[in-house]
Amino acid sequence: MPCLKAIVRGKVQGVYFRDFTRRQAVRLGLCGYAKNLASGNEVEVVAEGNKDSLLEFLKLLRSGPPHAEVKEVETNWEMTNSNYSDFHIKY
Repeated sequence: MPCLKAIVRGKVQGVYFRDFTRRQAVRLGLCGYAKNLASGNEVEVVAEGNKDSLLEFLKLLRSGPPHAEVKEVETNWEMTNSNYSDFHIKY
């Protein structure tokens, strides 16, 4: 199964970025998680699912919710076994 691993950098903490990410992933039928990183300006996102849905999801990560300011999205694509049953926020 295709898996997108991304680090989203910029003003992405404290602006509902993880909730936005979760809602979009659920809408697109993706599984995985979003997690704030200790740097204070990065969110780690792991998503599994249909390749077309993952590409649409990546476009959404690059724009983010209204108050976010995405500066960069570092991506890594892998093929994995399904490791997740839903999309959730990690704390």
